[in-house]
Parts: sequence; C-alpha cells; structure tokens
Amino acid sequence: MGNQLVWQERYNLGVEVIDKEHKKLFSILNKLFDFGKQEEKSQWVCQEAVKYFRDHALKHFADEEAYMLSVNYEGLEVHRRIHRNFRERTIPALERELELTKYSEESINHFLGVCAGWLIGHTLIEDYAIVKGENIKQWKNLQPEEEQAIMGQTIIGLLHSMFQLDSRLISDCYGGEKFGNGIYYRLIYSTKEKKRWEFLLVFEEKLIVSTIGSVMDTKSSAVNAMLMNAARYVAKQLVERVKGHFPSSENFEIKEEQLLTYEQFQKVFEKQSPQFSLLFDTGKGYFAYCVTASDMLQSEGGVSIITENAMAAVEKYLSQNEVEKDIISHQKKVLVVDDSDFMLKTMQDLLDKDYEVILAKSGLSAIRGITLERPDLILLDYEMPVCNGSQVLEMIRAEEDFANIPVIFLTSRVDRESVRKVIELKPEGYLSKSLQPADIKREVDHFFEKAERKRTSK
Repeated sequence: MGNQLVWQERYNLGVEVIDKEHKKLFSILNKLFDFGKQEEKSQWVCQEAVKYFRDHALKHFADEEAYMLSVNYEGLEVHRRIHRNFRERTIPALERELELTKYSEESINHFLGVCAGWLIGHTLIEDYAIVKGENIKQWKNLQPEEEQAIMGQTIIGLLHSMFQLDSRLISDCYGGEKFGNGIYYRLIYSTKEKKRWEFLLVFEEKLIVSTIGSVMDTKSSAVNAMLMNAARYVAKQLVERVKGHFPSSENFEIKEEQLLTYEQFQKVFEKQSPQFSLLFDTGKGYFAYCVTASDMLQSEGGVSIITENAMAAVEKYLSQNEVEKDIISHQKKVLVVDDSDFMLKTMQDLLDKDYEVILAKSGLSAIRGITLERPDLILLDYEMPVCNGSQVLEMIRAEEDFANIPVIFLTSRVDRESVRKVIELKPEGYLSKSLQPADIKREVDHFFEKAERKRTSK
C-alpha cells in the first residue's frame, strides 16, 4: 500500500455529516499506516487503533443511514445491507486474522489494504448514488438477510458434512471477483411458469483437489477429468439440497449444465441481479454460490454438458483452461476500463489474441482488477459517469503499489481543450475512440515494443 490516503475534493459529497466522517476514517487509516511502519510496535496499541477505526466506521454507517432516511432515499435497505456486510463479516474476519497472526506486518497490511480499498470505492461509487438519488441496481433482488443467513448456514453445514470443512461466510454481496484459478459451473433450470433459475457455483481449483481429490485418493495436484466429473455431481447434489428454499422448486426441470470461462461467468453475472451471492472461505480454498432468476435465458458460449458428451466436454474444458493459462502466463495484461459494453467487447475482440484482456465497467471495478491482476497497461475511458477517468487515475497514482502502472486514456473528445485536460494528468498517452480498430491495436503494440526496447537497453 501507499504511505498515506490523500483526501481529495472529489470525495466531498456535499453532505456535511457524511463528509466529516469520511475525513475522520481517512485520518484514522493514515495513523494506522504510520503505526504499521514502526519497527517497535505494541500489539495492544494496534488493537486499540483497529477498534477505534471500527467504532468510527459504525458511527459513519449510522449517520449515513439516518441521512438517507431523512431524504427518503429508495436504496436505504440495500445500503444498510452493504454496511452490515462490512461491519459484521469483513471487519471481524480481518480482526480474526490479526489476532491469529499476533498482528504481523502482513496481516496489518491486509487490514489496511482491504479497509482503504473499501472506503475509497464505497465513497466514490455507492455513496455518490445517495446524492444522485440512484439505486444500487446490482443488489436490488437480494433476498432478505434472514434468508441469506439460512442459506449460508445450509451451505456451511453441507460443506462440513461432505468434507469436514469449517467454512466461514465472508460476504453475502460477492461481486463476481476472480479468486485464484477457478472452475465456473452453471446449472440452468426452468419451471412450468416459464421462470428461469440459474445456479452459479465457483470453486477454487485447490478446493476440489484437496476435498474430492483426497476422497478419491488421487495423486494429481491439479483438477483432471475424473475430479471434474466427480465435482460436477457433488455440485448438482448440493444444488438439489438447497433449491427447496425457492418457490416452485418441485417444478424445477434442469435444462442445461455448463462449464464457463471466467470471462463467460463475468458476462452472465453482470447481466443479472442475483438473489443470493455468497462467498465462503472453506479453509482449503474459496467457494462462491450465486442464484439468479429471470424470464430470459442467454447463452454465453460455455461448454454444454449432456450425458452423451460429458467426458469429452470436460476434457475439452480442462484442456482449454490449461492452454489459456499457458498462453496467459506469457502474455502482457491489459486492463480496459469503460462504462460501454460495446466498447469493452470491441477492445476485447481487438486485443485478446495477443494480450490477456481484463475488463472493468467502473472505477471501483478497475481498482479491484488492478489489485487482483496487476496489469501491464491500463486503457482508461476518460468520460465515465460517477467516477471519471481522471479520478480513477488519481486513485491509481495515490497507491504506491499501483503508481508505476502505465495508463493510456481512451477519449471520444479530441478538441484542443479536452486534449489539454487529458495531457495535464500525465498519462502515457491518449487514444481517440474514433480511430480505426487496427490503429488502436497498432498503438498498443507499439507501446509494448517501446517498453521492451527500453527494458533490454538497460
């Protein structure tokens, strides 16, 4: 992490009670940053500092919710849920890690990184929705919290009875982020009422190897076809056990079973608002369980599995995964940040033959992508709503670990004044969206060729 969180004017929402507490939380985290750099530090002092941050976070949540109530903000309940998730799950999980490691430098940095990232993203994305009077659409269909709790405990119980895993629910607002090497599994059901139910299960590969692999006494350190087929049936049985929580579940008829790449999973996830989106730490790897309901079914090109082709389909999926991982390991990573689905698709089609392309639709998603994937180049839309390109660049430059990642702006404005504003931010360059695709690709290639020549000449 960087040495300080720098308060900037763009964080001001214009609501005194909210802005005051945001500044206070920034200040507390900065004191923790300073304390974390001290070689001789008292565990008790660190405990008190973390407690101080938590208490002020709770005060901020209460004040913010009171303000939302006073202005009749329609997204109050969703916002309360996000607050509760951070208060009751994220912070306690981080505190447990601090205690187990006796406040090691690594765990302190983890605490600071998560809290700083959450605070910046929450301020710029979710809190801005309040002053703009907008609902947070992604979570509009989440089931009531008592249903979330029941579902979480049901899955924790199943994971324990099947594999003796002591799992913890660490988020009931899982946003589809990538964790480790994942297996993305999709079951699609329909009902007589023409309702479509989709169950998306994400397994970290090492979780499958350490659980199903140990039961089958396999010596493989990676997921092979045998393990994958066993995992499929375990996943189906898990879904069968929990789908009784849904209306008309007795009428569920399975229509399709798919294995998805992460990119396909992202597309499915982003197009729908989940009723459940739970993330678990099993102690052996992460596991996510997501459920969506809709009246429309859109295929995302995943590997479909039927009885007649199951072995071949699984082999194909795993083979593709290995090829992709091998190719990706030798490719440069390019993060494309744009609020336009069309632009993201265009850039992916343009670049993914030669580069590993990571997509983000907002400033918050960009920061998550940078943290998880560490790109070699960021192509950043300058004219995004809520959190624009200049604000995202400031966020990147404010973090020591991200500060040297090159950024090229994508802009639809090429008049002198607009170009001047872009150049003042000192990116590596800018590209006009009106350029021909081949010209944009040529400029990206040229950037990496120039960087390679510079590296080898040293």
